[in-house]
Amino acid sequence: MKQNVAVFSSGRGGNFNNLCDYFNNSDRIMISLLITNNLDSMSKEIADRHNIETIYVNYEIMSSESFEKSLIKRNICFLVLAGFILKLPVKLVGLFEKKIINLHPSLLPKFGGKGMYGDNVHKAVLKSKEKFTGISIHFVDEIYDNGEIIFQKSCKIDKNETILTLREKIRVLEYRFFPKVIEETVLDYER
Repeated sequence: MKQNVAVFSSGRGGNFNNLCDYFNNSDRIMISLLITNNLDSMSKEIADRHNIETIYVNYEIMSSESFEKSLIKRNICFLVLAGFILKLPVKLVGLFEKKIINLHPSLLPKFGGKGMYGDNVHKAVLKSKEKFTGISIHFVDEIYDNGEIIFQKSCKIDKNETILTLREKIRVLEYRFFPKVIEETVLDYER
């Protein structure tokens, strides 16, 4: 039986598309639901292209019992945050404890927290004169970017690095490792 995964995505949808492609022919894991707070996002178009159901949410909807019931009714076993900018309600985090996975574009605990996403992270990393950055894949708890780290991969920051070049380096790491770490985490939990 396939494990149903819901992906939360707000924007461009690059990681969401990569996950859809990766799990498209999987015998074990299925991306069965997109949850978004932005119906005009590329993520919605990607979901439509892959015939994946989409649910629109805001904080109030995510806090509702009916939303929780809708996830349970669809047999969602894991939640994956791939560029989702809203904070999840504490009750939802508790319901899916150690079953919510987030991708962050820095080596946590550095450059995490409220407002630290996308280019905001890259700008802070470059401003700090760090020599390395990377990605962190972690479980979600009640505090932004605080949950237990599952996986990290680093990359060197070049002398003439720009936000554009750094964004691309991080994207390469995200696309390569995020699907594999999700797969391992979900299947490990199943055992």
